[in-house]
Amino acid sequence: MHDFCVVGGGIVGLATALELVRQRPGASLLLLEKEGRVGMHQTGHNSGVIHAGIYYAPGSLKAKLCVEGLSATKAFCDEHGIAYDTCGKLIVATNEVELRRTEALYERATANGIKLSRVSAGELGDIEPNITGIGALLSPETAIVSYRQICETMADLLREAGADIRLGKAVTRIEEETDRVRIEADGEAWSARKLVCCGGLQADRLARLASAKVDFRIVPFRGEYFVLPSAKSRIVKHLIYPAPDPDLPFLGIHLTRMIDGSVTVGPNAVLGLSREGYPRLSFNLRDTLDLVTFKGFWKLVANNRRHAAAELRNSLWRGGYLEECRKYCPSLTIDDLQPYPAGIRAQAVTSRGEAIHDFLFAGTDRTLHVCNAPSPAATSAIPIGRMIAAKILGERTSMVANTG
Repeated sequence: MHDFCVVGGGIVGLATALELVRQRPGASLLLLEKEGRVGMHQTGHNSGVIHAGIYYAPGSLKAKLCVEGLSATKAFCDEHGIAYDTCGKLIVATNEVELRRTEALYERATANGIKLSRVSAGELGDIEPNITGIGALLSPETAIVSYRQICETMADLLREAGADIRLGKAVTRIEEETDRVRIEADGEAWSARKLVCCGGLQADRLARLASAKVDFRIVPFRGEYFVLPSAKSRIVKHLIYPAPDPDLPFLGIHLTRMIDGSVTVGPNAVLGLSREGYPRLSFNLRDTLDLVTFKGFWKLVANNRRHAAAELRNSLWRGGYLEECRKYCPSLTIDDLQPYPAGIRAQAVTSRGEAIHDFLFAGTDRTLHVCNAPSPAATSAIPIGRMIAAKILGERTSMVANTG
């Protein structure tokens, strides 16, 4: 019998487990991860950005957690000797519509207490000679890091605290009893007083496995990246983002400096036919059947036809992808877009076809499921872990909660 069991070795699961053992020294904790290493899916395939929280509504939970997460992530790295680079981010406007969008972002970020400065076209040319725009916003606190390295460090800390981390264990059964939860994986079984599932791309399946009442399905979106040749790894000093369209759920294709010194271009957002299939044209029959038999998926497609068509066009045609980049970095050529591993975003979608963009929790008396931890979950993981731990440790009749 363990006091706690956490399913999922991504950064949210690890941060939650770490917070539980910190708040309950001596408690026994089991962490189950189906892969052979921690941080192998969304955490290990993202852009590595420590975000400042610019885009979120003033006073919202996402804004609060991101601002807290920026400081907490850097503090964690400082404490444990993990390299990060506070290179800053420029959000570039290339026309008057985008300039108005950046002004709205400036007001929103200022209301959230985030440091931003306006940059004129002339100043932009001085700061970033290879970037073209009529104005920009500078976020000086945005940074880059390896989230896989953070995950490995968190796992080491958990082991030092006495936690039992089992890798290569895919959960196949969850059964709640009066005083415990029974978990089975690959022929082994364990019991815990409380269970937390941070399943990411498998969140809906784990929730249903535990008989939690859920009205959503995970729809995977592939984020396809390219990497620039090493000769162009100094093309920018900052991260370069376009001014986002408020009607679209994603931030657009950007230039991202990576902690290893490379510069990536991306991501786009196209439907995936395999939740964990990172190579191009990956297909999984079970995942595809889950999509096509879910009425919410077809409603989502119907409501976003134009955007989906544009993303698919850019996925199939590198020239279209290049056009998006050349709006603010005109010196790039088609040969500069070199292959780079894709990422996959777990997007929770309701049966009404609504993409959920806030936190979503579900559960029972002894289980809590993190059904949706929206971007930037990696940046916000440490305060998210505190929030989840507070739910688990609170004296409540039921742990069902939805902050969406």
